[in-house]
Amino acid sequence: MKAVIQRVSDATLKVDGEVVSQIGKGFVVYFGVEKGDDEIVCSKICKKISTLRIFEDEKGKMNLALHDVSGEILLVSQFTLFADCSRGNRPSFFQAEQPEIANKIYQKACKLLQNEGIIVKTGVFGADMKILQNNDGPVTIILNSKEL
Repeated sequence: MKAVIQRVSDATLKVDGEVVSQIGKGFVVYFGVEKGDDEIVCSKICKKISTLRIFEDEKGKMNLALHDVSGEILLVSQFTLFADCSRGNRPSFFQAEQPEIANKIYQKACKLLQNEGIIVKTGVFGADMKILQNNDGPVTIILNSKEL
């Protein structure tokens, strides 16, 4: 499982020109599920996301978490995080989990983050989404469940 976390001041997600989700201060999390990932792996990565201290305190140090700043999450399913570009110019997505299984784990991630008291907005699984985000910092953190 991989998660690319971007700290934002706000973000808007549209599908077919219609606003589906919007958040204020928080994280846009691009969330990829790899073949073999399960709910245990999902739980670990969600715990890490919910407790990351990457907002600045009054001294300008990254010391505050989402809870401390009343932040929200826009969670976006992103199978392309498992692109293999080692051969040729067209990426292979062989390592990405099958859509049905990936969607179940993505939905589980939403629930786990909500259970941490975080407001979680979502994209539309499998849709062509347009995301407008105002990166704050910028701060981008990449989590790989194999490193947790």
